[in-house]
Amino acid sequence: MPAKLPQTRSNHVRFDPAFHFFLAPALLLFLLWTVINLVRNLNSTSVSFVVVAVLMLVTATKARLYALKVQDRVIRLEERLRLSGLLPEPLRSRIGELTETQLIALRFASDPELPTLVQRALNENLGAKQIKEEVREWRPDYWRV
Repeated sequence: MPAKLPQTRSNHVRFDPAFHFFLAPALLLFLLWTVINLVRNLNSTSVSFVVVAVLMLVTATKARLYALKVQDRVIRLEERLRLSGLLPEPLRSRIGELTETQLIALRFASDPELPTLVQRALNENLGAKQIKEEVREWRPDYWRV
């Protein structure tokens, strides 16, 4: 079995093959097929199929987004706990000023570079992409879904 590639800024985005490459495309194709069928055969059954296809697509999308939102909440909690143990007092009192996206991006920063990066994120209002670009020693997150 090949070794897992080390995670970096350029390859940290994760795909769930079952969702991204099977479920979502299959539901989109099903919706397309039902719309084509509706155009060809305008009747109550065709309308019902379009409604069901839309409901299935929305359900799958919402289920995925709910899982990601819960994960983001856990990351925020983990990072606040991590920051409270690593930051000096002047910065520790400002943890609450960090945005959700900043906290989520800061999880990739190594412990030694974290205080400087937090200071910059707060003072310069850095976005997630900017924070990730500034990380020199990448701390991988292999658990993200």
